Amino acid sequence: MLLETYTSLLQEGWQDVFSQERTQRRAIEHALTLPMVLGRRTISRTICSLDRADQDWSADYKLFSRSDWETEGLFAPVLREYLRRYPKGPIGIAFDDTKVAKSGKKIAGASWQRDPMSPPFHVNFLYGLRFIQGSLLFPWYRSEGAVARAVPVCFENAPFAKKPGKRATPEQKQAYGRMKKERNLSTQTLRVMEGLRHQIDAQGAQEREVMAVVDGSFCNRTVFRSSLGRLTLLARCRKDARLCMPAQEGGRRKYAAQIFTPEQVRTDKGIAWKRTRIHYAGKRRWIRYKLLPHVLWRRGAATRPLQLIVIAPQPYKLSKHSRTNYRQPAYLLSTDLKSSPRVLIQYYFDRWQIEVNHRDEKSLLGVGHAQVRSPLSIPRHPAFAVASYSMLWLAALQTFGTNRTEQFCPLPKWRKKTSHYSTLDLLMLLRKEIHNETSLSGYLNARMAQNLMCYAYT
Repeated sequence: MLLETYTSLLQEGWQDVFSQERTQRRAIEHALTLPMVLGRRTISRTICSLDRADQDWSADYKLFSRSDWETEGLFAPVLREYLRRYPKGPIGIAFDDTKVAKSGKKIAGASWQRDPMSPPFHVNFLYGLRFIQGSLLFPWYRSEGAVARAVPVCFENAPFAKKPGKRATPEQKQAYGRMKKERNLSTQTLRVMEGLRHQIDAQGAQEREVMAVVDGSFCNRTVFRSSLGRLTLLARCRKDARLCMPAQEGGRRKYAAQIFTPEQVRTDKGIAWKRTRIHYAGKRRWIRYKLLPHVLWRRGAATRPLQLIVIAPQPYKLSKHSRTNYRQPAYLLSTDLKSSPRVLIQYYFDRWQIEVNHRDEKSLLGVGHAQVRSPLSIPRHPAFAVASYSMLWLAALQTFGTNRTEQFCPLPKWRKKTSHYSTLDLLMLLRKEIHNETSLSGYLNARMAQNLMCYAYT
């Protein structure tokens, strides 16, 4: 049963996170209830679903605002499971930032930001919080033949520096300039990467390298000139980035005089296309690419040698008998000069799963719905919700493997028959199991299913 495995994972994995047993029990109760709640995932709705509507609610809020625990420990079981299943090779972690909309004007760290969903010809603004997420890339296709899956291992708050007012003193303006550099998205992401590197070392994997897979917003000077040990970068770059080759030895020059761009490499008929086979879109497919090793990016990575990989536009069809369309080409820069292009391209295609995480966390688990204003609760509750999401996927992996079983609800007639399951399938299965009183764990009450419906729209 999924609920039993999920409960046992929370008991064993979070045993050393909380200093008191009662605090751990309350956290497990919230982690079990939060994914199953209907409507907005607020703390008050979780309390009501736990049949504590007529009790004092302060202890549940103090779990996030006062209790002594760290969010890093909530994700430790996921990291241990990954290292156990894949003991060799680089550790692929996808990094990306995401924004959570807020409406309260007294929420620490909330600010006006560019809305990533706005069209390129009309930039909109979003008031909310910014978080940095790191997700382990589980290559399920290696043994099970399923699609890759990204499971979060960190969810850190990354606030902007608050700009001083018009009457600010010169000292305040100078402090704002320093704070702006410290709270830059790339700088804060590097700190998150370094923290994950330390966690991996603590698990006994000091000799394994971490492959950080990022999108174009992190392909800049700050990230590529960093000196993080045992960490390699794979980033999507602009098609007009100014690249060059190293200058010939014996002279004072470091960079060759000829400048070229990734787009010119793609259209250069003198550089032959190569082919490799990777797993994406449900099966293994052929990919055309061009490889240019030992290139230099003067404005970005300085004299650090890089690999340039140009991926040709991939064909696709909207339906079986429709015309063939082509996606945009991709240009990748990597500091890893040892791994084969097939491995790097596979990591890049697997990175898309972190976008699936963002969608599931916001639309299905309601990350950011909790109405809290305490400085500790603001970053803690979203991280707690994401950690519950990770533990749920870990429980599903241990219970069902990577393929769909008969225990899941049957798919509608209009859905494609597929062998893998989604987050919505897991949530539906959890709600199905709690209707059977024999399947309830010792942390949930017999009125759980009734309370979910009763407080769904309150």
